[in-house]
Amino acid sequence: MSVLIEKPVIMNDFQKVRSQTEELCSPLEIEDYQIQPMADASPPKWHLAHVTWFFETFVLAKHSHNYQVFNPAYNYLFNSYYNGVGSPYPRASRGHLSRPTVAEIYEYRKIIDERILNLLETNPDPEIIFRVTLGLHHERQHQELMLTDVKYNFGNNPLLPSYNKIIDINIGQVLPQKWIEFKGGIAEVGAFYSNDFIFDNETPKHKVFLAPFHFSSHLVTNRDFLEFIQNDGYERHDLWLSDGWAHLKSLGQNRWKYPLYWFEEDNVLFEYTLQGPRPLDLDAPLCHVSAYEADAFARWKGARLPTEQEWEFAASDLPVSGNFLSSGHFHPTRDDKESFSGLFGDVWEWTSSSYSPYPGFSPFEGSLGEYNGKFMSSQLVLRGGSCVSSQDHIRKTYRNFFYPRDRWQFSGIRLAKDSL
Repeated sequence: MSVLIEKPVIMNDFQKVRSQTEELCSPLEIEDYQIQPMADASPPKWHLAHVTWFFETFVLAKHSHNYQVFNPAYNYLFNSYYNGVGSPYPRASRGHLSRPTVAEIYEYRKIIDERILNLLETNPDPEIIFRVTLGLHHERQHQELMLTDVKYNFGNNPLLPSYNKIIDINIGQVLPQKWIEFKGGIAEVGAFYSNDFIFDNETPKHKVFLAPFHFSSHLVTNRDFLEFIQNDGYERHDLWLSDGWAHLKSLGQNRWKYPLYWFEEDNVLFEYTLQGPRPLDLDAPLCHVSAYEADAFARWKGARLPTEQEWEFAASDLPVSGNFLSSGHFHPTRDDKESFSGLFGDVWEWTSSSYSPYPGFSPFEGSLGEYNGKFMSSQLVLRGGSCVSSQDHIRKTYRNFFYPRDRWQFSGIRLAKDSL
């Protein structure tokens, strides 16, 4: 496929996104670049190198005549999961790589940037532009992952350090939840390939039937979830899916009592944020919960999680606007809008839909086909983007996916229910 982007635009976008990644690293100390807080996360240094390796491997090596790779070892060290181009270094051991140094990785980025810009200047072929565009969306995903991974590192450090300065963001009046009715019927979801970029897992556009349903007007708040906790939500097996209850019990002494990053001190609840710890704002949107917790809460409220088809249908007439990465908050903000809102930004919204291929799905060609398709098993779809997502990366058809136990991402809850 190809995307219709003029050469000056793609070159400007390339420089903008690559610079933004490095700007997001500016609050870090050199020691922070190396830490891998858990097996599912990665050190900032690895993120910086991996996205650069992606451009080198899938753009330069494919489209530059007699291309000589920067360092052959990087094809092993910084490959994530692309078995079609080599054997990846073990994911859980990325934090063991003290070398190459941070300085060497920044030099690697500089040299690959120069080579990409030179290639775009001399050969603005549509296939090259598509691959560079894919690489930019890939880097935006890693910008988000890097912030969530840094938060997990800092949030599990006894010092609870801050990533950026405190910003007073939650000052709006909070309005009560309302149920918004949707008539349902035959709806189109997904996307066709066009001149605008989309991932392969968003295709093809297809028709579905939706029974009438209701959506909650606002996201579930910390106050809502605290009531669930106080009503023994984490202790009632009847509220939990079987796998969720088994996972809860398997945690032993680390059994969940709160969402991730909540903690109690002197009978006061706090929440760790990228601005450091702060007293829990009860009226801010809930975040950092697993799909298991989201489903149990919905069941407790006599509701359910929406399907991804319902979510996309509900979002069809709404603008893609909200609290995204560019706001600089890096945390969900209170929603004080009277109308149906908040579907974009703030938190990724769990759905009950399994991450599976749409009818007629066809992955990207070649090794790029490993980008999405091979992960369509045992995961659930989330929609809408979060406060650490790039706004120009999110679309109404965008499908994020994580395992139902995962909660280090900025994931939250919007309720749905069947119409009577």
